[in-house]
Amino acid sequence: MSVDGETVDPDDEWGVAVIATVGRQLKLRREAVGMRAGEFGEAVGYGEDLVYKIEGGKRIPRQEYLDRADEVLGAGGLISAAWEDVKKVRYPKKVRELAKLEGQAVEIGVYECNIVAGLLQTPEHARAVISAAQPPYTPDDLERMVAARLARQSVFERDPAPSIHFVLEEAPLRRHVGGTMVWRQQLERLLEVGRLNNVTLQVMPTNSDPHPGLDGRIELLKFPDGTAVARGDGLFNGRPTTDPKQLRIVELQYGTIRAQALSPRESVTFIERLLGET
Repeated sequence: MSVDGETVDPDDEWGVAVIATVGRQLKLRREAVGMRAGEFGEAVGYGEDLVYKIEGGKRIPRQEYLDRADEVLGAGGLISAAWEDVKKVRYPKKVRELAKLEGQAVEIGVYECNIVAGLLQTPEHARAVISAAQPPYTPDDLERMVAARLARQSVFERDPAPSIHFVLEEAPLRRHVGGTMVWRQQLERLLEVGRLNNVTLQVMPTNSDPHPGLDGRIELLKFPDGTAVARGDGLFNGRPTTDPKQLRIVELQYGTIRAQALSPRESVTFIERLLGET
């Protein structure tokens, strides 16, 4: 069981408020039954230091912590119910905002230059990629980042389903991230998602001519009311944009990238060939 817990993003005002409120309620209930922090920590199976950090809003409590606290304090499910709010702020603010936009979009277009798109990553692949960060994440924060990335994949389960387009560079598909088995599972996942009726998956071969995506990632989201938001690593200082003129530039670049990539059928064949090389 973790002794550290997950830290809340200090720039996430809503997240800070939620965790502070939950911590304060835990402290009030603990004091109301006359339990000291050390005694309570022993009862729930966590250290006294972590109890103080959670009550002070410095650490994000796990679901099992809240469930055990609910039982020890006789809260009748009220503490356990706080998990519904806590789990929403476990993920970084930027990831939550992106997931919200993806959850509303009717069309999603993604070009990835250096990695397999996060929406397509298997848990093992995501963990290997995120764990390579420097400075490294703590084990708890690593798992939180992995969970946040995987939670975004609920977009594939939406009804009605959005139209989703991916263009991936060949080089990241050849990189054995996480080892051969994890790499093969990732390629199989690409084939699985690429066969969905609402998904188009294309591969940009390494021997292609230069194209507008060489500066980095591009994402284009379109919504039911006709509005859109886009972001490109090499465009507009990397900031999201809703400006119609800038959106047209992103659409032009993304359209050019899709036109230069292999067709969806050729892309599936390419990935199947990669799998057959091992």
